[in-house]
Amino acid sequence: MTLELDLIGTVAVASIVLWCGLFLRRKIDVLREYNIPAPVIGGIIFALLRWGLMGKIDFSFDMTLQSPLMIAFFTTVGLGASLKLLKKGGPQVLLFLGLASVLVFCQNLVAVVISKFTGLHPLLGLLAGSVTMSGGHGTGATFAKTFTTQYGLVGAMELAMAAATFGLVVGSIIGGPVARRLIRKYDLKPHMDDESDGVHGESGPLDSSGDHSGVTVNDVLLTILQISVAMYLGSLAYARLMGMGVTLPTYLCALFVGIIIRNVSDFSGTFKVHLKCVDYIGAVALSLFLAMALMSLKLWQLMDLAGPMVAILLGEMLLMASFSYFITFRLMGKDFEAAIMAGGHCGFGMGATPNAVANMEALCSNYGPAPRAFFVIPIVGAFFIDIVNAFVIQGFAIFLS
Repeated sequence: MTLELDLIGTVAVASIVLWCGLFLRRKIDVLREYNIPAPVIGGIIFALLRWGLMGKIDFSFDMTLQSPLMIAFFTTVGLGASLKLLKKGGPQVLLFLGLASVLVFCQNLVAVVISKFTGLHPLLGLLAGSVTMSGGHGTGATFAKTFTTQYGLVGAMELAMAAATFGLVVGSIIGGPVARRLIRKYDLKPHMDDESDGVHGESGPLDSSGDHSGVTVNDVLLTILQISVAMYLGSLAYARLMGMGVTLPTYLCALFVGIIIRNVSDFSGTFKVHLKCVDYIGAVALSLFLAMALMSLKLWQLMDLAGPMVAILLGEMLLMASFSYFITFRLMGKDFEAAIMAGGHCGFGMGATPNAVANMEALCSNYGPAPRAFFVIPIVGAFFIDIVNAFVIQGFAIFLS
């Protein structure tokens, strides 16, 4: 029997999943201590329940709101990016992009080497490399289809989706412990002189401990207006670029329109961007998006992985944890912001940019704000790394074919 849930029903289930995660995170010390994001907790529990009911009851969700929620979240990231922060974070964007590019190459190298040793076709192994780790489900589906068409690989799509699912879950789990270890080992504290204006850095998703004073209905309505206008103008720009043959992530144009709105506000003073409202709305959008994404996972797909694929994915997990701990943290400055970036790197290095931000939100709710991290990670994860990843994957595919 399949329970078909419409749009409202899907949002209701996602809300229940999210609040279950929040409740368990408050009650179970180890989840709170290791900064596991609440949407991940609730989403995985629901996915496990769904797996347990397989063959008896299944769920069909209406995911119409999933993409708008993701775009809304990235729009709030843009609204939080002032030119002061851009000036401070700009050099670190280039540095972090370099680190992320090195990781992409290493992920494919690990996948190919383990494939050679286990007898798996190297192109199938490549699907468990940066294709799905740094690329996620979308890139995985694209290249699985390409490899099937060009090279006649069997089961490429199933393996890619299973690998991407593994990365999505593991990236959300290891980021918190990695950053926590760094923060405690080096006794790191937030830089209180940073331009921390409250956007994506002071409180975690739906953190009820925040100060709600000063937030009025008019502030909320104005913020919703700014977000919706940015999303609409971004969609127009996205459609125009797609018509010109330029392929971009769906949320990137809205993010840049958000940046423009924020800085027009800063320089003209004709209107205000209420940063606390932006923070709250962004946190809600991100939390619901992740809850919907994770509750729809088909975890049983992981059971279909052959032994060699399991070996590759475990190798990727070890690579990600080691790379973020020993390389990302040190080269990004060995400070509090660098530790938060290391936790975020685990999120999008094995899953997706929203997972990276959720990791950082959970960490900041415990340890304090990290404003530059919330600029650097989304910009690299949202756009630049996809370009690098595409070229690296093509290079490996040509070499292996």
